[in-house]
Parts: sequence; structure tokens; C-alpha cells
Amino acid sequence: LNDNPSRYKITLSGTAKSPKLNFDPPFLMLMPVPLDVKTETAINIIPKDYLRQSQIQVELPELELEDGDRICPFSVQFPEGQNIVLSSDGTNMELSCHISFRSSRPLSTSVHIIFIDKDEN
Repeated sequence: LNDNPSRYKITLSGTAKSPKLNFDPPFLMLMPVPLDVKTETAINIIPKDYLRQSQIQVELPELELEDGDRICPFSVQFPEGQNIVLSSDGTNMELSCHISFRSSRPLSTSVHIIFIDKDEN
């Protein structure tokens, strides 16, 4: 360098890993219950390839009933928080999530509950 006209070539290579979430179990069925009674189950969210802390957000479906009313019978809680944390060994800690359903109207449905991080992945 320092007035030396030699050229240096540097080659870089790498692998890009996109962060993702896995679920255990991968899908769930909530038990039928009487009207206005809550049914609930727990799932584990397993973050993969997150290199920095992030936070999980949830998009719950709103359902339209036969009479045109709209309800959101699902709720989600994270008893230990919803932050994705990088442990000292470089892995991501699992998150516990409780999903519940309660409806005062007769309802049977199949829905997608969307889990996204702060970067909308």
C-alpha cells in the first residue's frame, strides 16, 4: 500500500440464513366446548437463525358470522414474554405460547394465526 502499485484481491464468501420460526406442535386442534367456555392449549415457538433480539407479534383472525357480525374468538398469551433472545452459546431460546378460544355464538372454523417478528418475517 503506501505508494506501492500492487493490487490485492480479496474474495469473500458466506451463507445468508433467514430467521424463521418453527412450532411444536406444527398445528393444533382445540377441543369443542360449550358456549362462552374457554378452551386453551400451549405451544412452543422455536426461533432459528436470529442473530439479534427480536419480538414476536401476533395477527389474530377476525371471523364473520352468518348474520354479518364480526368476532375475534382467539387470544394469545406469552407467559414468559415474547422476546426472541440469543443465548450465550449462539442459539435462540424457545418461547412458550398459550392459544385460547372462547365464543358466545356457535362457531366451527379453521384459521391461520400469524406470528411475525419486528422485521415482519
